Amino acid sequence: MGAFNSTLFSELESSGLFRIVPKTMYPLQVPQQPDDFREPLPPPTPPARGAQPQPIRRGPWLTDWSQPPVSATYLAFGYAAAVEGRLVVRAWLFNVTQPNVANAQIFGKMYFGSLDEEGARQTARDFAADILQQFGFKSIIGSKIYFESERGGVRELWSMDPDGSNQKQLTFHKSLVMGAAISPDGSTLAYGLFAGNGWVIRLQSLLTGGRLPFFNAPGTLNWAPDFTPDGKQIVFASNTAREGNQEIYIAGIDGRGMQRLTFGGRTNTEPKVNPRTGNEIVFVSDRGGTPQIYRMNINGADVQRLTDGEGHAVNPAWHPNGQHIAFAWTKGFAPGNFNIFVMDVASREITQLTHGAGKNENPTWAPDGRHLAFSSTREGGVQIYTMLADGTQVRRLTSQGRNLRPVWK
Repeated sequence: MGAFNSTLFSELESSGLFRIVPKTMYPLQVPQQPDDFREPLPPPTPPARGAQPQPIRRGPWLTDWSQPPVSATYLAFGYAAAVEGRLVVRAWLFNVTQPNVANAQIFGKMYFGSLDEEGARQTARDFAADILQQFGFKSIIGSKIYFESERGGVRELWSMDPDGSNQKQLTFHKSLVMGAAISPDGSTLAYGLFAGNGWVIRLQSLLTGGRLPFFNAPGTLNWAPDFTPDGKQIVFASNTAREGNQEIYIAGIDGRGMQRLTFGGRTNTEPKVNPRTGNEIVFVSDRGGTPQIYRMNINGADVQRLTDGEGHAVNPAWHPNGQHIAFAWTKGFAPGNFNIFVMDVASREITQLTHGAGKNENPTWAPDGRHLAFSSTREGGVQIYTMLADGTQVRRLTSQGRNLRPVWK
């Protein structure tokens, strides 16, 4: 059960909701099922003068976990067995501050998996997801982080689990790939591909791996795609031979019906559609002289600058609630030394999450809105890390080659 226990510990700790008690603090008797709990009996006779009455212990009890030195509120426990070639885990979650076993049980459930390490890890993830659900939080278990990797010599797109496991290559173009986006239903991958003499947008099914149709108009260089929340349209940056500037366009999911949205500056790029409302876009533009973050309506109207013009601000990413963005900014640091910030778009209030440990860029929110992934050079070469939304619990996920521009879905 080593893989099960380590995975459960990691999933719960990384949620930011719980403080996990070290095993060195555990009582000697650890329950495996609710029947293992035995309420102590009162002393059989009055204690001798000056002696403290001691209950008669019959096994583990709730107060063993709720009182010092453990001082826990919740206890997850259970047991595993191999049954007919499958892993079967019986697990419970108790509130050990309750007075009796009947009131303590929050839920109990059976989990099934394969008889190998991956089966143990998957059942642990399922148990952790059910625990998080009890507290009203969405689990990141089952989500994927998509990213660019140069481990094969050429930049291609890969995916991995939120803990860095199951890293798999998705594209095999043997050409530069950049700027991934995932459709709202998780079925389609969009990205920019350097093909021939310029950039085109490609769509790929994540279900079959097959290519999906997307029309790249002649004379255009297209990249940095993003989906609207209904999955019916794509916004992207395009450099046309006629205009000569990078502008932002919106088109149907097949690339047809391009409509220009921006009209200012030499560079307008990295459009991101509000995932909650679908009626506004944040993007990067140099129309004020340096790259800054702006917002506009989905039709290109009501353009407003969000950042104050100091330094360079890039890589905007919407929080799932559609009220905050994360972005990379050099404000307060030397040119090129980006750090991750979060802005409340309505109030313009800004919080800094990273503080000069290398170059920190390309933030992306997890589906739960409590975690972010980002790329950083804090340990040398650029790699992908995760952290909580307050900047704590930074964890490195990748190590082989250069890895950057994560997208969490």
